[in-house]
Amino acid sequence: MDVRTLAREERLDFADFLETLAPGQWDHPTLCTGWNVRAVVAHVVSYDELDGRQLARRFARARLSLARSNEIGLAEYQVRPPEELIGVMRRHPQPGRRLGKFGGMVGFLDGLIHQQDIRRPLGLPRTIPAARLRRALELSLRAPPVGVARRLRGLRAVATDVDWAVGNGIEVRGPGEALLLALAGRGAAADDLTGPGATVLASRTTG
Repeated sequence: MDVRTLAREERLDFADFLETLAPGQWDHPTLCTGWNVRAVVAHVVSYDELDGRQLARRFARARLSLARSNEIGLAEYQVRPPEELIGVMRRHPQPGRRLGKFGGMVGFLDGLIHQQDIRRPLGLPRTIPAARLRRALELSLRAPPVGVARRLRGLRAVATDVDWAVGNGIEVRGPGEALLLALAGRGAAADDLTGPGATVLASRTTG
């Protein structure tokens, strides 16, 4: 299955999940330091409604900084009520101009990881479809912003629930979802990992 299709499926699953949340849960902290659920969702959809000219204007305001552009989008969208944010997600299930880069890889990883950023602190786990999880693990190695390459240095990561392993070094193993999140820098997921490399990986995460 092509990555853009996976990204679309992940986005629609994300919207379905968000519709189950109670109003108070939108203020709950997430694995993204300093961001509650509303902020994470606002970040995820903050580029979806921009056409090419609007995207260029935002980056001009941000002085071509992606971090500042993200901050501008977050400020604009996190004031919207949950139903509006979900509405944006449903109207734009296919990754747009920014998240659609690299064949949809950016949007796919962004949606999958950020959904888990919300689910874990809320105690609302899910079983990610195996094919989708394995593809996310593979693609994470090619996505520099995720930071997998530097966290994986000197380690061999082995998923225990899907057919995936990578790296040379001391072994860290565990569920694919936990490996993906830990390799993406989420310290909370490192607690689910075992092996002599687990403490090394944990030291390279935050929060």
